[in-house]
Amino acid sequence: MLEWLRRYARWLHTGWPSGTVEPLPEAGPGGSTAIPGVTIVGDLTGIPLLKFALDSGARAVRGIEPGPAQDPAGPLDLVIIGAGVAGMAAAIEARSRGLRFAILEAEAPFSTIVNFPRRKPIFTYPTSMVPQGALQVRADVKEDLLAELRVQAAAAGIEPLRARAERLERRGDRVDVHLAGAATLLARHVVVALGRTGDHRRLVVPGEDLPQVVNRLHDPADFAARSVLVVGGGDAAAETAAALAGAGAAVTLACRSASLSRPKPELLAQLAARAGDGPGRVRVRLASLVREIREREAVIAGAGGRLETVPADAVFVMVGREAPLEFFRRSGLPIAGEMTPRRRLALAAFMLFCAWLYNWESGGWMSALWYRNHWFPTNLASLLSGLGGAIAAAAADRRTLVGTLAISASSPSFWYTLAFSVIVVVFGVRRIRRRRTPYVTAQTLSLMSIQVLPLFLLPEIILPLLDARGLLPRALADALFPVVNYGHGREFWRAYGLILAWPLDVYNVFTNRPLGAWLVIGMVQTCVLIPAAVFAFGKGAYCGWICPCGALAETLGDTQRHKMPHGPRWSRLDLAGQGVLAVAVALLLVRIAGWVLPPGNWAAWIFEPLKTQYQWTVDVFLAGVIGYGLYFWYSGRVWCRFLCPLAALMHVYARFSRFRIFADKPRCISCGRCTAVCHQGIDVMSFANRGLPMADPECVRCSACVETCPTGVLAFGRVSRGGLIALDALAASPVRMRERPATPANERGDALAHRPSTT
Repeated sequence: MLEWLRRYARWLHTGWPSGTVEPLPEAGPGGSTAIPGVTIVGDLTGIPLLKFALDSGARAVRGIEPGPAQDPAGPLDLVIIGAGVAGMAAAIEARSRGLRFAILEAEAPFSTIVNFPRRKPIFTYPTSMVPQGALQVRADVKEDLLAELRVQAAAAGIEPLRARAERLERRGDRVDVHLAGAATLLARHVVVALGRTGDHRRLVVPGEDLPQVVNRLHDPADFAARSVLVVGGGDAAAETAAALAGAGAAVTLACRSASLSRPKPELLAQLAARAGDGPGRVRVRLASLVREIREREAVIAGAGGRLETVPADAVFVMVGREAPLEFFRRSGLPIAGEMTPRRRLALAAFMLFCAWLYNWESGGWMSALWYRNHWFPTNLASLLSGLGGAIAAAAADRRTLVGTLAISASSPSFWYTLAFSVIVVVFGVRRIRRRRTPYVTAQTLSLMSIQVLPLFLLPEIILPLLDARGLLPRALADALFPVVNYGHGREFWRAYGLILAWPLDVYNVFTNRPLGAWLVIGMVQTCVLIPAAVFAFGKGAYCGWICPCGALAETLGDTQRHKMPHGPRWSRLDLAGQGVLAVAVALLLVRIAGWVLPPGNWAAWIFEPLKTQYQWTVDVFLAGVIGYGLYFWYSGRVWCRFLCPLAALMHVYARFSRFRIFADKPRCISCGRCTAVCHQGIDVMSFANRGLPMADPECVRCSACVETCPTGVLAFGRVSRGGLIALDALAASPVRMRERPATPANERGDALAHRPSTT
């Protein structure tokens, strides 16, 4: 049984990639930060592209005006920290605008490029992009690029100050830049252009501190006819291995992943052309970890833990660098997703608020206290009646709109749903203005419309008003909305079941007697309509375009999506929803048994206590307190990803779906933005790196990965058994929209260019 569960888990989800996301400082639009006047530019915004770095540096200075003439000892207009391409672009822009500024550099100008290997190819994506500002790049190899950058910096008269910034501190209308030692610079604005130039990542193995272990390659010719071990699986490792082999070294490339998915196609082609043993060749060892480094050899563990000793006169550890996060922590600038004592306290306080809110909304003791004390808003009817005149008369007549509202407003759920709908609309409009793609516009309007019309106006106003005026057919009303002795006299709340399919909404099925109409509706929704939609368009056909939980996640939660945890441990937790689904199925079977067995049977006797426990555990605690309580700390999709039983069921359906996210691998720069913004925790970059269709069934079609990709790598579409692809006509990528307008002819051409190697 346990082995079967493992196989099921792997088939359903754990077999998909689950990479982690590199922590970076939080930056808003334009690189704005939590400290007014401090802007982050360059690689630390999450896009490691030269042109984007140049563009962000120049744009950050555009809004700064020269300060009034004052004492030369007073605050500078601007301090720029870092003299890489982004910092230099900012400095040249500052010079052209007549700002008083200083640019700080702890090492040397353009130090990242200086440390590139000799004759390293330079990829200036996107090719059609022209960055803002005077500093431009055209060269395609290291030396030429460095020369043209230095010429432009010298022509502008930019001379960096050799200094290291330790931290920032806001004081009134200025920012103090504390330098190593005791010096401090005062500025009205600060641009942080440090890049991802923190400490090199380490292997943490014996022998790593030996002198032959290095983190950068300057001249491959120095290693001709020597045995070299290169560790890593990205562009840097592939470039290093190819360059060393080209200079005559015998290279072993050890990569911990099961495939070389991250390097660019041209680099993989170079490795393939030099595959083999001996000088000028590269041996690739996949799924391998370095265990020990010795004087002239290294020990690596391959698949299954098998140890292999490889010759290694030199070892290049090319596994990247850690961003300089300590500088931001010392400055009080938050790191994305990092919990601090203050954030933990805020999280605890918000979860207590959610516990109160959902106890009140669900009829718990807080709701009883509310009614007993006749607090607004549940006493609206009595308040209106006390006004006298026409208003009191209208409030007493349930056939009027005022009377209908007065009765509906006596329930906490009315006010909760009203607030929910207002939030979805307000933040939905903000999302449309922020994202500005046809896909996001259509998706958000769909979510807003469904939340406002069938999930609020229909059960709370339209149906009660029609019934009060005798316009609702009696047979239809009796079949769908049984008569009760509270509220409007009928259970109009059951109309939620028109949208909230079982097992997201279980209460149209969990009734004392079978409601045949709702059983049919539920069966058609859950077993026919949703599977068909998921087959054609993926799980997001419901989660991303219809579901109210998704509506709140894509509107209010749109700016929180980067906080979703990633990695194998969290990926395994995705299966928790399967447990909630199993409980819902078990309760359904108990309910059916209670219907078919003789009166007074065991199933009918135990069902009500079980249903009550399900309501308070799943609907209130998991969906409400946990799902919404973690909203602003772990993204808006905690409930959707980990716990929702309907999402868990659609997860199974999605394993047979034709929906995919297609990747144009040559355009992928392995920046990780697509993975970082996925609030379902999907490692989108792993698929894009390999040029494979993204088939992880967790996807909810939010389009964040497609919209955020800086090079337009990704596109939504469907695949058939024959491998043919139909891309979505609704544009979701701003980059592709700029490159060429989406037309049917263009989409067909793109589809031919995106034939998958596997489905």
